[in-house]
Amino acid sequence: MSATSASPIASGAPAEALRTLESRSMWQDAWHRLIRGSNGRIGLFVVTVILLIAIFAPIVDPYDASTDMNLSIARQPPSLQHIFGTDRIGRDVFRRVIHGTTYSLVVAMASIIVGSVLSTAVGMVAGYFGGLIDSVILRVMELMQAFPAIPLAIAIVAILGPGLMSTVLAITVVGIPGGMRVARAVTLSLQNLEYVESSRSLGASSTHILVRHIFPNLVSFVIVGATLGVGGVILTSAALGFLGLGAQPPAPEWGVMIADAVPFLRQSPYLALFPGLAIMVTVIGFNLLGDGLRDALDPTLSGVA
Repeated sequence: MSATSASPIASGAPAEALRTLESRSMWQDAWHRLIRGSNGRIGLFVVTVILLIAIFAPIVDPYDASTDMNLSIARQPPSLQHIFGTDRIGRDVFRRVIHGTTYSLVVAMASIIVGSVLSTAVGMVAGYFGGLIDSVILRVMELMQAFPAIPLAIAIVAILGPGLMSTVLAITVVGIPGGMRVARAVTLSLQNLEYVESSRSLGASSTHILVRHIFPNLVSFVIVGATLGVGGVILTSAALGFLGLGAQPPAPEWGVMIADAVPFLRQSPYLALFPGLAIMVTVIGFNLLGDGLRDALDPTLSGVA
């Protein structure tokens, strides 16, 4: 009796689960896997908070760095009035760290978006057409990768002159070879599959095949690579700012703030501590989100069949 009554439940549960899975789209299923993983949840929370700060800080608290100065409260330690303390010319460190989020994410997002578009397009062209085009593109990419990323970015900014646009361009150029190789490898693995060959035999143009058949299979790789790349972009941007080649004082950029704090590290270590923590939390948040997205978009990596 008990076995008979239990069998509908036992057989019905897998069927219900299967219907639920079938009703989801690929992206809905990826979202469920993302929020189930601890890395994805934590990274998504941290990145969401950082994005909200970057978007709403200039609206809620308009800030003009060129007029922010009060020498009478210079280098005050953290207190209830100034929770991160004040810097060498009396600027509130907390306020500058918050507004520095906008600077850092503008550079990161601009570099990542432009770099992802260019590297994906170049990689698809190289992988699909092959031959001389592929060889020329690969040689150029290898030449760029022969130089370490930060020295190459420094050289580009030194040629163009320091500033926000130069930083974005330098970081974009430095990041193209890595993304291009991923796009090329995926394109090479897809271009001889049956549905691509069928489309080609029906007279579809190369542009049609690349856009309709190759690119949709690249999207997940581009998203994961871009998310994981944000951390490196923020570190490179901060390094350029620290060296005086990125955003220029008095801009509230984290690398510039750390450079300003160097002469006072012994007396006022908090001046470098808080912008450094902001960089660390942001980089860790995007890396955790990137790991979560990688597992969510490729179930074989997370052990999900």
